[in-house]
Amino acid sequence: MTEQPIVRRNAVNSGKHPAKVPERRSLDYAGTYVCPVCRHGQISTLPLMDAFACNFCRHIFTADLRNQSVRVEDSSQPMTWRWNGRRWQGAATHSDVDLTIIIWLVGTALVILPPGLIWLSSHTFPPMRGSAWYWFPTVWVCLAFLSHFLFVAWLFAEHYQVPFYITCKIRLQDWLGRW
Repeated sequence: MTEQPIVRRNAVNSGKHPAKVPERRSLDYAGTYVCPVCRHGQISTLPLMDAFACNFCRHIFTADLRNQSVRVEDSSQPMTWRWNGRRWQGAATHSDVDLTIIIWLVGTALVILPPGLIWLSSHTFPPMRGSAWYWFPTVWVCLAFLSHFLFVAWLFAEHYQVPFYITCKIRLQDWLGRW
């Protein structure tokens, strides 16, 4: 039995074109770029203004061309992104870090404390075995945890402007607007 050598084809030999790497370019008012918030639309210059706007999520950005960064202006959170020539990178400031820690601590407390108090009271004063409502404390703890978790997850998605969440939110608004 003879072994045949393994032939590997690269993109050039197989007739396919290799994936293009986008070339580096500077941030300027003449170009269009992928939106850093929704990552679905394109941001371009607003007419007669030194600002950008997204054609999908409709956020408005001010640009700092010297630092190659944009900042969203129509949000309650001051979010900034830096352009590295190919894509956006989040730019966190020191005040954002302090606020982020507080948000995570409050979110964790909102998810853990209410169901924990319900669980503690149900184990301190348990229902009698065999009663009709014996199952209720367990269901109540699960519902409290789930509802608080969903509420905090929604707040985090709003605060961090998660691209998937923003895209779904905009598509839902467009869909409801057609009715």
